Amino acid sequence: MLVIVDFGMGNLRSVYNKMKRLGCDVLVSKDPKDIESADKLILPGVGNFATGVERLKERNQFELLRQKVISGKTPILGICLGMQLFSLFSEEGDSEGLGLIEAKTVHFQIPDELKYKLKVPHIGWNNVKMKSKSVLMKNIPDNALFYFVHSFHYVAENPDYITGSTYYGYEFISLVEHKNIFGTQFHPEKSQDAGMLLLKNFVLF
Repeated sequence: MLVIVDFGMGNLRSVYNKMKRLGCDVLVSKDPKDIESADKLILPGVGNFATGVERLKERNQFELLRQKVISGKTPILGICLGMQLFSLFSEEGDSEGLGLIEAKTVHFQIPDELKYKLKVPHIGWNNVKMKSKSVLMKNIPDNALFYFVHSFHYVAENPDYITGSTYYGYEFISLVEHKNIFGTQFHPEKSQDAGMLLLKNFVLF
């Protein structure tokens, strides 16, 4: 069973519909018992980092996710805010995250000379430049475009976790993979065929 974690801040229906199209045995749930029994997890999210951490803790999901992923080695995919919540810390609310990825989440700092044409949040289609071999990007063309909506991004403390980056005023981390932990700063559920293939690759992992 693949469980999409409901902590009250995610684009759950869109992700659920895409997983059903892939033929997944999938459930959207906030119940810790469902999360505990999951074979795979997806943590989608939209909104404020600190609020996301509070919601996970209020629903008794925070430590459970850490246990499932770190000790239980359960594969997990974080999408947008979901990926950011994997980090050690975020400037958004000065909040500690789940600590699954050695990175911190910082606000975009667009260079002054580019601010007239590059607005924050970063919204729209962009590509991903591969840094290393990727499970999620298998069989996806190099020129594939993915849909982004975000004001914050990773700064990695361990470059080994970085599998892809994207340019928006400067290069930022848009894809991470570490053992059973996967994260996309973009929204695969909104990224048409390339996004569907990425989700399929996670299901097949």
